[in-house]
Amino acid sequence: MGTSPIASNVPASAWTPPTSPKPPDPDAKSQTLRRTFDDFVGQTLFGELLRSMRKTQHKPAYFHGGRAEEVFQQQLDQVLAEKLSHASAEKLAGPMYELFVMNRRQ
Repeated sequence: MGTSPIASNVPASAWTPPTSPKPPDPDAKSQTLRRTFDDFVGQTLFGELLRSMRKTQHKPAYFHGGRAEEVFQQQLDQVLAEKLSHASAEKLAGPMYELFVMNRRQ
């Protein structure tokens, strides 16, 4: 009874040493950074643009939804900012991202 029954059932050739995890793919990391950068730039720009536009508009005499419209208007503006940033991220944030990457390398 010197050996355990579990260890005696496993042949020695079946055991493999644990492997170290793969290092993260640098290309995947740069793609994630690019998406995050594009989202930040686009949503910041378009979010502020929509917020400023809403401040300049007056409430209509008719068809105003009251406080509920104001609350949901903010959510709509957030979704619009996300959609606009995804649609134009490459043109808008592309040159900014290239400068950002160049500055990180120095």
